[in-house]
Amino acid sequence: MNRFHVHLNVADLSASIRFYTALFASEPAVLKDDYAKWMLEDPRVNFAISSRDRASGVDHLGFQVESESMLAALGERLDAAGVASQPETGAICCYARSDKVWVEDPQGVKWESFRTLGEATTYNGGARACATDGSSCSPDMPAERRAVEPPASCCAPDSNCC
Repeated sequence: MNRFHVHLNVADLSASIRFYTALFASEPAVLKDDYAKWMLEDPRVNFAISSRDRASGVDHLGFQVESESMLAALGERLDAAGVASQPETGAICCYARSDKVWVEDPQGVKWESFRTLGEATTYNGGARACATDGSSCSPDMPAERRAVEPPASCCAPDSNCC
């Protein structure tokens, strides 16, 4: 089954963890110095927050899928609709390894569809991936930076992500 994904940037991680723990009546499934994630069953949501030197608010929305075929079908559906998508294979992001497809809606809201492959020890692809600007895993690494500094353990140099 698919799971809806919401990722918020927060100004005060500790206060936000306390708030969402009370709201969801559940402790985070993943808790790091700069990140927390709840894997809720009712409603079925992957809800994540982070403090990553970005504006507070909704960072991106998405769908977590359970199989490669589900991710491929979603990408094919978007391509058939003429939506420009950015596939990302073997990404290291949000303390996980994932295959992804990124798109933006007509308002510029970022949507991340992904299949988690396993855990990772870092928030993103490591020291070479976005370390100089504090970016999170959403697609906004400048093309000129990707060409010079491709994040080998995060995503392909020609993709639009960090």
